Amino acid sequence: MNQITVTVLDAVLAFEPWLEPTDAELDAIEEELPAILADVDLLDMQITTMDRPANELDGRRMRRARHRVLTVRRELANQAATSVAGGAA
Repeated sequence: MNQITVTVLDAVLAFEPWLEPTDAELDAIEEELPAILADVDLLDMQITTMDRPANELDGRRMRRARHRVLTVRRELANQAATSVAGGAA
């Protein structure tokens, strides 16, 4: 009997349907997508300012990106609190 090496076994199992994200996991990702995108924008801004000295416009963009991250996270937290409180009522 031929044995499958670990690397080949991993490649074979990588396409098994039970390894795919569930519908609930995909819904959770979709729900958090605005926060993920805001974090990516903030990270892009931080990377941009690492390459050169920051000017006044960069400072405004950085503050705007941080504000957007905080706003989106606050909205997600409020939605989660509303859904939990609304479900209990």
